[in-house]
Amino acid sequence: PSSAQEEEAAMYELLMKEMDKQGFHQYEISNFAKSGYESIHNLTYWNNDDYYGIGAGAHSYIDGIRRANIGPLKKYIDSVQQKGNAYLNEVSVTEAEKMEEEMFLGLRKTKGVSKEEFKQKFNRELKDVFGEPIQEYKEKGLLGEDNSSVFLTHNGRFLGNEVFQAFIGII
Repeated sequence: PSSAQEEEAAMYELLMKEMDKQGFHQYEISNFAKSGYESIHNLTYWNNDDYYGIGAGAHSYIDGIRRANIGPLKKYIDSVQQKGNAYLNEVSVTEAEKMEEEMFLGLRKTKGVSKEEFKQKFNRELKDVFGEPIQEYKEKGLLGEDNSSVFLTHNGRFLGNEVFQAFIGII
């Protein structure tokens, strides 16, 4: 790693230690909070849950369809008046993409990806879909696993993007 990467890693390590000392637990790769004060807004994304985006420039993810609204406000209003909606674009997310997103978004959370929630959402066992990359990154010491979830290890948090990429395009 370059000296800039080493410095960045040292700052991240210091941040994790100091936040913990002050009573802020790390609940997501880049978020810390006092217990009970975690951002519900952000966790909606990391849990890969549906969300509504209302207004100019807003984004939604409902029933596997991702939408972006037109902005600014004048164009948004004109579009609603002319065609009944303000969608700039609309994308249907495939089942494979939903599973990939479940992994790379869920792994951002300290608690990781729930095996049971994965099965409930996709009617498939997590290990049956992603067993190979999970095993590979456990051997590298970047992923951990227990009976209920798969999660980034302490070292894995430093290389999260590398781990996340392992779950894209393999289904």
